[in-house]
Amino acid sequence: MSNGDQLKPIEILMIEDSPTDVLITQEALEQAKVRNRLHIVEDGVEAMAFLRHEGRYAQAPRPDLILLDLNLPRKDGREVLADIKADDHLGTIPVVVLTVSRSEEDVLRAYGLHANCYITKPVDFTRLIEVVQAIEHFWFSVVTLPRR
Repeated sequence: MSNGDQLKPIEILMIEDSPTDVLITQEALEQAKVRNRLHIVEDGVEAMAFLRHEGRYAQAPRPDLILLDLNLPRKDGREVLADIKADDHLGTIPVVVLTVSRSEEDVLRAYGLHANCYITKPVDFTRLIEVVQAIEHFWFSVVTLPRR
């Protein structure tokens, strides 16, 4: 992102149905002191409505990064990932799979669906905060993202 883009808050879409994980992620991002706006949707159907600006999400911003849990109600995270990466408009948005699954099958499938990275959520609160801060640092300080 260019310097002009850095004045705008970073738009993060978190697709997560666990209120605890949402709170931990919010806390970690606040501690990282990065200007961001965290948008939360609780299932895959809402995620696609947000990304496609449908219904109540007509004014939703385009995310700079998506944090995606795999185990979601209504529409599974794997289906959401496939839909995002198959869409010419959405496919360039980096998707970080952040899930409890350690299954090799889930890892392989996520990368096969073009996830940008796969991270297994630690169960320890302090470690999860470190992981979220590492994600933030990598994607917004190290990586060059496409312009909005």
